[in-house]
Amino acid sequence: MRVVGLVIGCALWAAAGTSDTLLIRGADVYPVSGPVQKAASLLIRDGKIAEIGEKVVAPKGVRVVDARGLRVYPGVIDSATQLGLAEIEAVRETVDTGELGEYMPQLRALASVNPDSEHFGVVRVNGVTSAIAYPAGSGGGGRMGGPRQVISGQAALIHTAGWTWEEMAVRPAAAMWMRFPTVGRGSGGGMPDYVAAMLGEAGAPGTYTEMLRTYREEVARLSDFFEQAKRYQKAKAAGAPGLERNLKYEAVLPVLEGKLPVAVSAEKPRAIHDAIEFAEKQNIKIVILEPRELGNTAEELKKKNIPVVFGKVLALPDSEDDAYDQAFVLPEEAHKAGVKFAFGSFDNQFVRNLPYQAATAVAFGLPPEEALKAITINAAEIWGVADQVGSIETGKLADLMVTTGDPLEIQTQIKHVYVRGKEVELTNRQTRLNDKYLNRQ
Repeated sequence: MRVVGLVIGCALWAAAGTSDTLLIRGADVYPVSGPVQKAASLLIRDGKIAEIGEKVVAPKGVRVVDARGLRVYPGVIDSATQLGLAEIEAVRETVDTGELGEYMPQLRALASVNPDSEHFGVVRVNGVTSAIAYPAGSGGGGRMGGPRQVISGQAALIHTAGWTWEEMAVRPAAAMWMRFPTVGRGSGGGMPDYVAAMLGEAGAPGTYTEMLRTYREEVARLSDFFEQAKRYQKAKAAGAPGLERNLKYEAVLPVLEGKLPVAVSAEKPRAIHDAIEFAEKQNIKIVILEPRELGNTAEELKKKNIPVVFGKVLALPDSEDDAYDQAFVLPEEAHKAGVKFAFGSFDNQFVRNLPYQAATAVAFGLPPEEALKAITINAAEIWGVADQVGSIETGKLADLMVTTGDPLEIQTQIKHVYVRGKEVELTNRQTRLNDKYLNRQ
């Protein structure tokens, strides 16, 4: 009986291994990290890319996808979303993006991700296979009132498909999310200053002198927080007797050790420069988030090898006197300066449009290949997972999309999407409703 059981077990294991193996045949492969391979095939085994080439032979019994006339690209990576954390913004019970508290580095966005969110199905249809899910924080300011949250927690890089949040995790802690202090509250979220002013959210009350004093106090408190974390680090390394475990400082240790970057919101050149200066003083790595203007900091960012994540390219200018294409030309400006950058939607509503945000930058001067890199390999490099995702190479996870053309073109259709080598259904609430009413009797 043991022999029979062993034989049956081996047979089931072999069958399972075969089902996890797939060959995509005859497609034009756009690896992003190298030249295009025409009429090539990809062998996927155990969720990873096993072989790429014109003469790849499918093992016996393996499912073959005929992709002749189609293209294969790496899956799209959105570098800033709240996927899985917020469902319906107007319904408070469905939003889990932040907690109260000025410094909350111990909060982990990954633990709050809802794998059953309807948003995942929507974004997969357009080739988004992974994304940064970040804790937004309690905000404050404007009509909301209260103190702003400076450190809101740890962002996670997740796949857009999976049964559990553990299964979806690509990098459980990809960055510590921080809003750097500014002079005045600032509108945030890419909202133009003149629009924020009409809404009563343009800045903190008081004179410029008062706002400057508040800014300096906030920077001093932030510096003091990092200094306390460093003292905790030294005490822990020295094995100090009676040292109580502090979850906040424990969460900062990977940052101090250079293992985890700090993603810093900084919109204007002055704020970017101050954030860089702060990072140098604390000896930490940073990523600049959602800048609205680079100015003379572009050269500084390049020199210090600091990457940038741009927000919406299809955005209004900040003030009435700014150029209409202020947001449109920022990626090309960064490219010319040699700054590494990626794109993030910074919401859930338009994650599916991320390729078209990149395409808008192409219309205003950014080379198409650089736009594609910004939503694939650049994002993977920025978040420290380039050895797993972001390009089509042997040994990497098979996060792929099979398309009829360039994914930056709106008329291109996505035929297949694979996450960790498993094909995902290209359905969501919208497609289900479409089918329902299209087939009504």
